[in-house]
Amino acid sequence: MAERTVSAVWEEGLRCSVDAGGFPLTVDEPTSVAGGTGRGPQPTELLLASVSSCFTLAVAHSAAKRDIDLRGLCVDATGTYDGPRFVAIRITVHADAPQGEELTRLITAAERVCYVTNTLRLAPEIEIRSA
Repeated sequence: MAERTVSAVWEEGLRCSVDAGGFPLTVDEPTSVAGGTGRGPQPTELLLASVSSCFTLAVAHSAAKRDIDLRGLCVDATGTYDGPRFVAIRITVHADAPQGEELTRLITAAERVCYVTNTLRLAPEIEIRSA
């Protein structure tokens, strides 16, 4: 099995810097939350970004494998909060082409190869420990 590590370093208040594969990200809470400075997306927005971006790439991959002309692809991920967690995540796929049943078949194929949605469907074991 392969592993991947992403690291976050606390900066101040509710803001941290993240190294994700050598790409720097700032994660923060909005100014409406005590300690937030609004200098970056919230962690839950990054979760939704992971869902929408992974599913976008899965649809594009599935279209390329099938030699289907894909145009105007956009994937929205919407989370519904209930307390300190999402109880539902809705994924909406928009495309200029293909549409109808051909797009539905691409979505079905993408569901099989999207790492993020497959991880969320079959929740991984989470181990928390000190170093």
